[in-house]
Amino acid sequence: MKRLFLVSCLLIAMSLGTSCVDSKLENTEVKLVTAEEMQSILELEDVQLVDVRTPEEYNEERIANSQNIDYNSPTFDEDIAKLDKAKPVILYCKGGGRSAKCAKKLKDAGFQKIYDLEGGISKWKHSEKLKIEVKS
Repeated sequence: MKRLFLVSCLLIAMSLGTSCVDSKLENTEVKLVTAEEMQSILELEDVQLVDVRTPEEYNEERIANSQNIDYNSPTFDEDIAKLDKAKPVILYCKGGGRSAKCAKKLKDAGFQKIYDLEGGISKWKHSEKLKIEVKS
């Protein structure tokens, strides 16, 4: 009887241990951030700032120090694979749609920290919160 009890306890402990490991991998949250929160993250962490709009949109205006990876590009999957999964990523687009889709792909690919600029560049371009570079 004691042996059955010990085996049962061991099985329960093992199943709890593996479920915690699995949930840590699946619990990557995509955090929507305001422009103010994004600025704080940029100042405090070594992040990858990614604009997922088209090259044409990116050339017209962009957040300073961002890199362009076009969500609609045929090479998109290969381009995001070049990013460092261990480093936080901040995504933005025009209104938030493409960056949300990209965030899901990054989450599925195993990225650990993903931030998405709420409302995209359109919502924040007239605020004093972001340093926007505009084509002159």
